Amino acid sequence: MVLCDVREEPLSVDEVLAAVRHPECGGIALFVGVVRDHDHGSDVAALDYSAHPSAVETLRRVCEEVGGRHGIGRLAAVHRTGHLEVGDTAVVVAVAAPHRGEAFTACRDLIDTLKSTVPIWKHQRFADGSDEWVGLP
Repeated sequence: MVLCDVREEPLSVDEVLAAVRHPECGGIALFVGVVRDHDHGSDVAALDYSAHPSAVETLRRVCEEVGGRHGIGRLAAVHRTGHLEVGDTAVVVAVAAPHRGEAFTACRDLIDTLKSTVPIWKHQRFADGSDEWVGLP
């Protein structure tokens, strides 16, 4: 694991990509999650992400576990908190491996495990004035 963070500042895809680059790795898989303009048939106006104080440590554990499952040490994951507008980058994960297949598999595992494990919650605000929380325990 080379980079794991939860931050309120806008995320940089270039930072995450640079963090995992290594001469031994011929494949880099990257996932970028952005705020979309709809969810469950409703128009999304904006959203806010909140994180538990343990989120960074949990994210580090997730990166270590995923890396261990796939025998890969070049993983990076950064998630945004605070207010985000439609089109803003919410999460960036990347995995570098000797070959593309390993990188793709581990990258998918990383984002899926992050989303199901790290205590980060989304408060969606819809265009009609309604709202909902996603990911609460």
